[in-house]
Amino acid sequence: MDFDLNDEQRLLADSVNRFVADRYGFEERAKGMRESQGWREEIWNQMAELGLLGLPFSEEDGGFSGGGVETMLVMEALGRGLVVEPYLSTVIVAGAALRHAATAQQKAARVPGIIGGEYLMSLAHAEPRAPRHTLDVKVEAVRRSEGWVLGGEKIAVLQGDSAHEFIVSAKTEVGLSLFLVPADAAGVRRETEHGYDGHRLATVFFDAVPLAADALLGTEGQGASILEAVFDEANAALAAEAVGAMANALDLTVEYLKTRTQFGVTIGSFQALQHRAVDLLMHVELSRSMAILAALSLDRDPEERHRNIAAAKIQIGRAGRIIGQQAVQLHGAIGITAEYKVGHAFKRLTAIDALFGDADHHLEILAEAGGLVPIV
Repeated sequence: MDFDLNDEQRLLADSVNRFVADRYGFEERAKGMRESQGWREEIWNQMAELGLLGLPFSEEDGGFSGGGVETMLVMEALGRGLVVEPYLSTVIVAGAALRHAATAQQKAARVPGIIGGEYLMSLAHAEPRAPRHTLDVKVEAVRRSEGWVLGGEKIAVLQGDSAHEFIVSAKTEVGLSLFLVPADAAGVRRETEHGYDGHRLATVFFDAVPLAADALLGTEGQGASILEAVFDEANAALAAEAVGAMANALDLTVEYLKTRTQFGVTIGSFQALQHRAVDLLMHVELSRSMAILAALSLDRDPEERHRNIAAAKIQIGRAGRIIGQQAVQLHGAIGITAEYKVGHAFKRLTAIDALFGDADHHLEILAEAGGLVPIV
């Protein structure tokens, strides 16, 4: 298998890495988090100008038909910068749902706005008092002659406080289905929350929300199969983001070991700490290999794709915890301060593990599937 990037992929990687390095220093990130919506529109518009918001969409829909490798390159760079703009929620998650299930009319009404940076969408799926990652929901959509009526509550909606529209999972008489719900629709109310990684979340309440018949995304009752594909794409993207955050945390730690002095010498000269740094590098490179596997698996059959991405999520979940803990410990007290980046990287890696099923959840999936390469 050829793992070399082609010329277009190298150009994309260089462009997005340069953008993050030039425009997304840690102070700029902190400044964006203090904005009213928790991120900067200026940065979001620049991402649109670079074409990043149109990357996964087809050329027919105005995008660039990027695949798993292209998304991996972008997400790793965003992970290095701990970018808080709504790329995951709008482009990766909501974008995947539109690509897999939307009609031509539904895409035409939304995708150009997403690509231009003018339209934000979020998936509203998790519910209170439910397992952390499940396809079972209590929110209901009841069919009416003129459409649907939606009722219930969703929690932990990524960047839900700034979304213009939600993709809401709800049960119907046929089964789990997805609905397009404008954020300003009658009966919709949202409350802003903050994740422990600094990203904005929302709790969204749907009080007898009337929906037109064309609010249904995809076919009624096929929500579970759509979400499984969406979650696989999201987890592949998260694996790449985690690699970027891990690599940056390691770089910061090694630089600290080279400059921090103790007993008249730099602590990086201590062999025990050198060994710990090498161990962290091994975890980063193992995670990078699994992120590549996840990206290349998006075009495989669903069973193989699901196994490979579950394995990647297990690796990044475990490695993220180890690297985060060790990076903070090797820095000492400064590692847990709000003014230093390493602690924020640890928080983001912890959040990435929890999103769309943590390492333990995916270990169960892999065990039930018979392992990464099932014996036949």
